[in-house]
Amino acid sequence: MILSLIYFLIVGLAAGYIATRLLGLNSNDILTCLVIGVIGSFVGGLIGSVIGLQATGMIGKIIMSVIGACVSLWVYRRFIRKY
Repeated sequence: MILSLIYFLIVGLAAGYIATRLLGLNSNDILTCLVIGVIGSFVGGLIGSVIGLQATGMIGKIIMSVIGACVSLWVYRRFIRKY
């Protein structure tokens, strides 16, 4: 149980870091990257289940989480917070 939580947090941190770099955000804060990645993993899992994809392995889960994090950051920047 604790190992799966640690695994989830590592995937979320990696996905959040990659997503912030892809979208050009200047966030070096570990907590921000972790929150973005965790939200992205939920959104990525939801998107994957809607279109019929299932992530297997660490690389697949990171890819789905990055896609979800990019989508959630895009929605946040587009609709919630106006730049």
